[in-house]
Amino acid sequence: MCQSFSVNSSSLASCTKIKDYLLAELQPILYEDRPIIFICIGSDRSTGDSLGPLVGHKLKHFSKNNIYIFGTLENPIHAKNIVSKLNEINFNFINPYIIAIDSCLGSINNIGKVFIQKKPLLPGLALNKNLPAVGDMSITGIVNVSGGFDFLVLQNTRLYTVMNLADSISRGIYYFILKSLDRPRTTSTSEIFNFSNF
Repeated sequence: MCQSFSVNSSSLASCTKIKDYLLAELQPILYEDRPIIFICIGSDRSTGDSLGPLVGHKLKHFSKNNIYIFGTLENPIHAKNIVSKLNEINFNFINPYIIAIDSCLGSINNIGKVFIQKKPLLPGLALNKNLPAVGDMSITGIVNVSGGFDFLVLQNTRLYTVMNLADSISRGIYYFILKSLDRPRTTSTSEIFNFSNF
């Protein structure tokens, strides 16, 4: 089992690599039929913090096959509602496997890279917010350089960088969901998926 993974979102193979990693690491979860919950964290009011809601927006119609997407541009999950959303998820699902998605600040060499780790995400860390750890696995996209004035850095992040990351992550998850349907299911994939959001 691989504890961590990274790929550059500008690579043409990035979504395939994300799909392959998720399939390898989540096979036991799929076989147990545990609900898999993707929690896309962030705000559409800040470019650098909009990665999560953008990923959720692209995947919002794909809550199928015991895999669920929470957090979109329309209904973002952020500092003010994340605790209530986590309580709601834990109330409605039995033993869910939670994968948290969020933007992150890092070194200049890592801008545009996707990191996946088998450990919880600490949302709001860049802005010194005291929020609970989220997830059994975390997917982060490095949107800009970490340093002083992180709030201003997030506000002045290039949308192009964020969109590249969102495309790579959402496509990787999309292909993961498709492959998870290889196991016998009652619902036809043609009734579930389309490429309109990609």
